[in-house]
Amino acid sequence: MGPVNIAVDSYGPVTDNAQSIFELAQTESIPGIKEDIKKNFGFTPDFEMGKFYLESNDGAGNTFKATAKPVLIGTAVCGATTMIFSTILLLQSKNMLHVQLTDAPIILGLICGGAVIFWFAGASMQAVTTGAYRAVEFIKRNMNLDKTEADIEDSKTVVRICTQYAQKGMWNIFIAILLMTLAFALLNPNFFVAYLISIACFGLFEAIYMANAGGAWDNAKKIVEVDLKEKGSALHAATVIGDTVGDPFKDTSSVSMNPIIKFSTLFGLLATEIAIEMTVHAKENNSTNYAPYIALPVFIVGLIFVWRSFYKMRIPLEEAAQKLPTMETKIAHQHK
Repeated sequence: MGPVNIAVDSYGPVTDNAQSIFELAQTESIPGIKEDIKKNFGFTPDFEMGKFYLESNDGAGNTFKATAKPVLIGTAVCGATTMIFSTILLLQSKNMLHVQLTDAPIILGLICGGAVIFWFAGASMQAVTTGAYRAVEFIKRNMNLDKTEADIEDSKTVVRICTQYAQKGMWNIFIAILLMTLAFALLNPNFFVAYLISIACFGLFEAIYMANAGGAWDNAKKIVEVDLKEKGSALHAATVIGDTVGDPFKDTSSVSMNPIIKFSTLFGLLATEIAIEMTVHAKENNSTNYAPYIALPVFIVGLIFVWRSFYKMRIPLEEAAQKLPTMETKIAHQHK
């Protein structure tokens, strides 16, 4: 399964980059290129058919990627299941786990696990949206789009902008996941086990949904471009808008479910050890167990980073209003 998944998951980016390289190379605009290729390689190039094949292959690559990603998430869930069972056995060995499905902590743990998955999907997409906005704003302000050749320094700057916002979003999400996992482990064993099970189950199905939905949006654009040949039409514009949602769906949020599930369960096992030590120490010394009291402030700090993952990553409304045209100005411009 390993080599097959690596090959399938690599096919999409390779075909995507092949199409981009062909477009950036602008080979067909070189004077006398057809005669030169005929002389040196013995055939007359058909650039239109070449572009058709490249775009068709890109569509196949999107499907390949959408197929491979859920398999990888499935392996994460298998590993997570093992870690969850380890946590359950550890708690049972200390006589700290008494599971009843009607217990309030179990129900709340299942709800919170699903909530964290949906929060993570939204927060990771918010980081992509902000990074894309900053990249577009830089391009509009600093780049000469009439140049016939790409500038390597401009490309480096755009990559740096996107990397900065990806890292900024990553730190908010990572710290929030870390603190919430620690807080839940300290709070209640039943609640925490239900939370981990919910993370694995919700994460698996959400990842499959996002990979398939994102691939569908990407391929919808390819169908309009390749099969319907309506590039530049209103239909094509609609599918491009859909693709801006589909890309972070399949390439960001879906794939990132893998480390979120693995980290939550792996760190959860370590956090459970901490909670057990505090509880056992409190019983042996007949003292207060401070684990639940520590959990509350840790959870509050985690919620602050949850808030930051959305509201500190958003583009200020005043800035957006100044730099991006509104729908009314677009319509007025079209009428002119």
